[in-house]
Order: sequence, then structure tokens, then C-alpha cells
Amino acid sequence: MSAKPQPALIDFQHVTVLRGGRPVLRDLTLHIPLGQHVAIFGPNGSGKSTLIKTITRECYPAARPDTVFRVFGLDAWNVFELRSILGIVTHDWAGRLDPDLTGREAVATGRYSSMRLWPDETIAPELGRRIDRILALLDVRHLADRPISDMSSGEARRILIGRALINNPKALILDEPTNSLDWRTMAEFKAALRRIAARGKSIIVVTHHPDDLIPEIRRTILLKDGRLFQDGPTDRVLTRRHLNALFGMAAPPSR
Repeated sequence: MSAKPQPALIDFQHVTVLRGGRPVLRDLTLHIPLGQHVAIFGPNGSGKSTLIKTITRECYPAARPDTVFRVFGLDAWNVFELRSILGIVTHDWAGRLDPDLTGREAVATGRYSSMRLWPDETIAPELGRRIDRILALLDVRHLADRPISDMSSGEARRILIGRALINNPKALILDEPTNSLDWRTMAEFKAALRRIAARGKSIIVVTHHPDDLIPEIRRTILLKDGRLFQDGPTDRVLTRRHLNALFGMAAPPSR
């Protein structure tokens, strides 16, 4: 008997999202299979952040009969359950976590979907062992007992990835993951992403920086004015001609 095919990670058809009374995503159709590594690329105002919020059910599409709005094959989700299987990493979350948390404690907060550990929340031995494995995967074991307030931006960013991994999600969505990182820290961060991708989790990088991409990302989607502008193999989509058209100006050289 053949295995039952897995549902798509994202299956959006004719999705229009209004914010402040104006359309931000416009008749967007997007299909991302589970296990695929994808970059969603576009300038500020292209709809990237709204797309993330639509995936995580913070935003909902306008009602129309031909709209499909599925994540992992389901139209309706308990938001807290969805967050436990879809890891979201945004660089501003480090500022929302309790700065006195250690690296180990910060990773543990992902288990409870909180920004701090409350007095009755303890790290059980099994959870502690899982946290140690995640810290090792991200090459930040030295941060286990260091407070977040004493970490660099790159160190805190990797702890946030650990926080997103604690529930063993099927996919990670990273919003402008290397923003404000220097070149060396960016290289270390991307090396950690590559190790995660090798473990079989979907990686979706949402960005306007080509340098955020890792080699495993072989599909790139360009958004412009809330619409799908280009979608295909990264080496064919992320070209100077397409970037010039996307940004309306000559694109700078990129590593």
C-alpha cells in the first residue's frame, strides 16, 4: 500500500487580504509543498509581512467563493496549535523576551508560547535534553546559561531559532533573518540554517536581501504590490533583470 501523500505546507488560491481598507495581497495563488525550501523576496510594501501574518492566521482573506486558504491541508486552525508546528522567527522577538532569561530558558519558552518562564513552569529533564540537542545543532551550547541581555544580535537570533524548533515544527518561516548582522555573524547564522534544512524541515526565508538565501533554497518567489511577480528556480528568478523590474531601479551587486 502506497503512503498517503502529505498535504501542502501552503495552499493559497485567489487570496486577497485587506489592511486598513486597502488590498495588500491581491488575488494571490501560492502552493508550497512540505519539505521544499523557498525564498519569498520583495521590496518593502510588497506584502511580505502580510503574507506571513496570513499564513499564521493573524490576517484573514476577504471572503469570496473561489478562495482557498489552507495550511497543512486544513482551512481552520487553532492558532496556538498552528504555532506549535509552524516555527516563526522574527528578529524583533528578542526584544520581547524577558532579558533575564538564559539561552536554555529562552528556548524553553517556545514550549509554552510565552515570552518568559512563570514560577510554576520548570524545565523537565526530557525537555532539558531536547534543548541541549537544539543548542548543539545551532552551535550555541556556550549560550545555555548566558542571559539574553548579554548576547549579541546574532547569538540572540540563533536562540530564537532554537525557541522555534522546540516543538519540532514541520517548517520554519524566517522574516528578514540576517537584518543588522555583520558578515561573519551572517555566515554563522546561515550555516545553522543549512544544518536545519539538512534535517528535512521546510525553510521559508522572507526577505529583501539576496544574501539571506542559502544554497538549499532552489525556489524563489518575487512579490510586487501584493501580487506574484515571478516564481521559479532561484537561479532563473533572482536575476539582475528581474530585480531591476522588482525594485524599479538598478539592483546592486550581491554576494
